[in-house]
Amino acid sequence: MDVNQNKLFKIPLLYHIVFWSIYFLFNTFRWGSYFDDYGYSLKTNLIGFPIHMILCYLNIFILMPYLVYNKKYVLYVVSVLGAIFIMVLVKYNLTYWLVSHNVWPEGPEAIDQLNFNYTVDMMIGELYVITFVTAIKITLDYLQEHKRVALLEKTQLETELRFLKTQVSPHFFFNTLNNIYSLSVEKSNKTPKMILKLSELMRYLLYETRERRQTLEKEILYIQNYIDLERVRYDENLEVNMYISGDIHDKEIAPILLLTFIENAFKHGADKNIGRVKININFKIVENFLYFTVTNPLPQVNEHQKRNKKAGGIGLVNAKKRLELGYNKNDYKLSIKEKKNKFVVKLKIKVT
Repeated sequence: MDVNQNKLFKIPLLYHIVFWSIYFLFNTFRWGSYFDDYGYSLKTNLIGFPIHMILCYLNIFILMPYLVYNKKYVLYVVSVLGAIFIMVLVKYNLTYWLVSHNVWPEGPEAIDQLNFNYTVDMMIGELYVITFVTAIKITLDYLQEHKRVALLEKTQLETELRFLKTQVSPHFFFNTLNNIYSLSVEKSNKTPKMILKLSELMRYLLYETRERRQTLEKEILYIQNYIDLERVRYDENLEVNMYISGDIHDKEIAPILLLTFIENAFKHGADKNIGRVKININFKIVENFLYFTVTNPLPQVNEHQKRNKKAGGIGLVNAKKRLELGYNKNDYKLSIKEKKNKFVVKLKIKVT
């Protein structure tokens, strides 16, 4: 493990100074009031606080990273107790020689030499300070790590959504270019019109779908262009009925999401059926929700094709994934069914 990883939250130096200053003043006034001798309290805290700081930073930046994070728990406990014991010895001698021979005035009895009770009491006091400061550091590290993970999840979500959109677009263009190629081989006069429509769709995909949401009006216009393009291709063999009810103004939706279902209707309804094909598309706005329905005839397949039939292609899979990533569970409901020789897609989705 990289030792630097434990510094998840780099606290500015000013914060360290403010924290220790407040802690020092609190302790000085506390013990000054207790002893009724603020001069003595100031002197002992001037000796004690550097020891507190050395032990705290030793624990946070050396002992924990090298021992706890590497699961050397026994060695860590021994090291902490050993470091505290050494500092108690230092504190005793500094107090004895620089402040007063009575190094433990708050104790049960006056002493002028190191003993067991004094050592244990001082070690417990140092352990309290270490625990308090370490708890603050761990809490700040946890909050920073939580923030980092949340940011990472958000970034991954946005990246995945962009990736899914890039999958939708090539999938659509692949099918459309195949259509144009077929017409060009036949030297059809429909080819220029299809190329023009395709260029309009490409402009929309390149410049209008970068945000997480797009206006419903633009999405419907985009879908209309797509349908017009398909009408050129199928001519009189295709009947498309599109109905819009309710107020579509000031409504927003994930870009090129609905197209996936409409494209699927053409792919499996018009492409794989002989004769006239009817596709119904309905947009119904009720308050803050769009009720979207697409109906197309099931493809005509033989028995061998039925046995090898796969449930959906990349388009529907991606659409489901985009709904899961881009919306809350309560903001949409998707239903895909086969009913009376028809393939029916129903989507209820929040559009505000």
